[in-house]
Amino acid sequence: MHKLKYACLIIVTTFLMGIAFPVGKLGLSYAPPFLLMGIRFVLAGGLLALLCYKRKQPMGKMQWLQAAIIGLFQSAGVMGCAFFSMRWITSSESAILTTSSPLFVIIMGTLVAGAVYRVRQWFGVAIGFVGVAIALGFHLGMQPGTFISLAGAVSFASATLFIKRWSPNFDLNVLAAYQMLAGGIALLLMSFVTEQLFFTVTVTSVAVVLWLAVMCSIVQFTLWFYLLHRGDPGKTSSFLFLVPLFGVFTSWLLLGERVEWYVGAGGLLVGIGIFLVNWEGNRLVAASSKKIA
Repeated sequence: MHKLKYACLIIVTTFLMGIAFPVGKLGLSYAPPFLLMGIRFVLAGGLLALLCYKRKQPMGKMQWLQAAIIGLFQSAGVMGCAFFSMRWITSSESAILTTSSPLFVIIMGTLVAGAVYRVRQWFGVAIGFVGVAIALGFHLGMQPGTFISLAGAVSFASATLFIKRWSPNFDLNVLAAYQMLAGGIALLLMSFVTEQLFFTVTVTSVAVVLWLAVMCSIVQFTLWFYLLHRGDPGKTSSFLFLVPLFGVFTSWLLLGERVEWYVGAGGLLVGIGIFLVNWEGNRLVAASSKKIA
């Protein structure tokens, strides 16, 4: 892939990931988190599935199961945790925690695939987690949303590894559609069981759902799956440090959230940690990907 094209797609994708946090938090004024995300992904997945109905569909039970598993981790797990965590923490903090997932890619790659990483990469993991602590003012034990967002980061890392392993067998747009449908259905079921259901219909609430469904789901997931498929998952994931930067900026712009100095400092350290973990680490990460496959 041409470097300029790759850079442009990375910026667009990470911007859409980042702005989804403040837009989603705005939507929580009109619907509970699981219901809002369930509507988002069922709508997005349904629309994309209709657009892709002439493309190659999943073959056999195993491929349908793989698409569903990716959806449970990528859509339901990541976004469910991210938006549920906003009951306790700001959208900026949720963005920083959720997108620390590349740090978990290294840890999980070591534990699951037996990959061996350089000292520099483990140093990056340590810096990243120090950054997480600083971003939350060293109050890691005070907020349930902290641990919920971290669970979302682990889910994001798991989905990244699953996508790299299974995506060669899929049409990427079809995979994006069905994983969103699977995740959306799971979130709706969770909403019916755990939430008091309501949705306040206004111009703003409809605009929020449409933006999340079209731009932050269909466009974002299609581009993200394309980038993971065409490039190394570790190197591509290293650019997720842009997401909290976009998330913090758009949270300030759209919600007027006050950005404390330690949030910015922690976010910067998370970015540095992710950079050290993945940048110029193609050989080792590639070896990990082969072992996982």
